[in-house]
Amino acid sequence: MTAPTSPQRAAFDRAIAAWNAGDLDGYLEMYDADVLLHGYSPEPMGKDAVRGFYGALFEGLADIRLDIHRVVEEGDTLAVHATMSGTHVGEMFGVPPTGIRIHQNVMTMLRFGPASTMVERWSVADTLGVMAQLGALPVG
Repeated sequence: MTAPTSPQRAAFDRAIAAWNAGDLDGYLEMYDADVLLHGYSPEPMGKDAVRGFYGALFEGLADIRLDIHRVVEEGDTLAVHATMSGTHVGEMFGVPPTGIRIHQNVMTMLRFGPASTMVERWSVADTLGVMAQLGALPVG
């Protein structure tokens, strides 16, 4: 018998389905209005900054996708290993479109509040690897 899905995991699964369907608004429903996202800027990002950051990714990458490899749940927190992929069709990280398909490894921890919305997130993503894939950094 399979254990029932927690409200946090259900919210996460809905968000990933929305992301992979190209629905940024649907993805962002998982984020609490007062969310703090650590790891992509010097200071934690609030929801408006998160929307802008991910909106730029959606503009820069066609067929953007998140493949989830593993989720570990403990209490109100999910730890996730994933790969983001897409084809570089718009400026991204200051690099003009290349048409190259990129893959970025991501490790993230998401903490949910009582309303089953994510209130805090810590992420590490291989952005240097993406820059190398785009030819913006020397490799080797």
